[in-house]
Amino acid sequence: MLEKKFKLKEHNTTVKTEVIAGITTFMTMAYILAVNPSVLSAAGMDATAVLLATCLASFIGTICMALYANLPFALSAGMGLNAYMAYTVVGVMGYEWQVALLAVFVEGLIFIVLSLTNVREAIFDAIPLNLKKGVSVGIGIFIAFIGLQNAKLVVLNQSTLVTITNFKENFHSAGICSILAVVGLFITVVLYIKNVKGAILVGILSTWILGMICQVVGIYVPNAELRYYTLFPSFAMTDFSKLGETFGQCFNVNFDKVGIVNFIIVIFSFLFVDLFDTLGTLIGVSTKAGMLDKNGKLPGIKPALMSDAIATAAGAVLGTSTTTTFVESSAGVAAGGRTGLTAVVTGFLFLISMLFAPIFTAIPSFATAPALIMVGFLMFGAITDIKFTDDNMTEAVPAYLCIIAMPLFYSISEGISIGIISYVVLNAVCGKAKKVKPLMYVLAVLFVLKYVLL
Repeated sequence: MLEKKFKLKEHNTTVKTEVIAGITTFMTMAYILAVNPSVLSAAGMDATAVLLATCLASFIGTICMALYANLPFALSAGMGLNAYMAYTVVGVMGYEWQVALLAVFVEGLIFIVLSLTNVREAIFDAIPLNLKKGVSVGIGIFIAFIGLQNAKLVVLNQSTLVTITNFKENFHSAGICSILAVVGLFITVVLYIKNVKGAILVGILSTWILGMICQVVGIYVPNAELRYYTLFPSFAMTDFSKLGETFGQCFNVNFDKVGIVNFIIVIFSFLFVDLFDTLGTLIGVSTKAGMLDKNGKLPGIKPALMSDAIATAAGAVLGTSTTTTFVESSAGVAAGGRTGLTAVVTGFLFLISMLFAPIFTAIPSFATAPALIMVGFLMFGAITDIKFTDDNMTEAVPAYLCIIAMPLFYSISEGISIGIISYVVLNAVCGKAKKVKPLMYVLAVLFVLKYVLL
């Protein structure tokens, strides 16, 4: 039956290989079960509800990818997209998290429609490559910055806005946690360099365990006033009723408090980031797996994009940020995964993880901070693909502005806006207007209107 469904022989693989690949992919992605509740709880969402929603959305999306596209790719709540929702849409723009989830849901519906056509590919082709890379790099720096903040390594300074923390101040709470985050980062990096499977997850767990040891010997002392609590998890059963706190809440929105222009911009921002994140991941992982055809295209890209869109819409209803294809799927591919059976194994492991919600939600932010910083580094690597040459300045400068705007303005959408506007203006003024595709002009006008009308 497995042979008939997944065509194992045709893809030169076996059940054993696919199972191992599926487990490998999950191990490299499992950190999201600790990080996503930590990130979205900053938006006021219940951590347990977010974890349950993340597990279910990951299961739905990954199984769709397996059965519909027969590809070894796994999906979960996207890094960067969750940060955008929690820290920009809710934190900076001031929207309620229910509004943010509705925006994600609408984005998913739009993607379902676009996935039935060639529109997603058309939008992808309209954006210049350097700007695409700039978006990835900018998000990477933004995520790393959030990680540094969660570790309390970067703190507020009245003169310089931000500065490094004073490790001696509140040493037994904030100070030791910051030090543990640094130690955890080095552990994660070393493991990654040594090609240890699940290096990011192992880094999180190692940092957490070190924290618990520090609590036992009295180096770390819980301080409720400073929001530093016990590091030991409760081994209670998962409270599945918590899912009710987020399930369907994307439809519980008071539009009297929501500006329609702002809301459209939020939807577009989710749409734009998810679009390039998904397409970039699919192409990158497929290249590593040798799945692209002679024209450099992925034969099963339409069902893959549809799976991604369905997962995003379903995840929003359940109560999590945009669900997207994970680049960590490349770990499973490297382990030999070539068919949807790999994804099936990964999907069911996400489902089983729901039973361990109390453990995942107890992981402190200083332990997940190294994961954010490391993921930021991995995304930052795209900067080497940007051509910073004199003959390419009209593309390099917009990419640069996009990159620095995201962390400095604390907003992914602002980085995208500035990148697109500057690209269109620079090329139009410098006599290169013809190389700018019509869709880019439309996007630039929409972003300009955002600043004029808001």
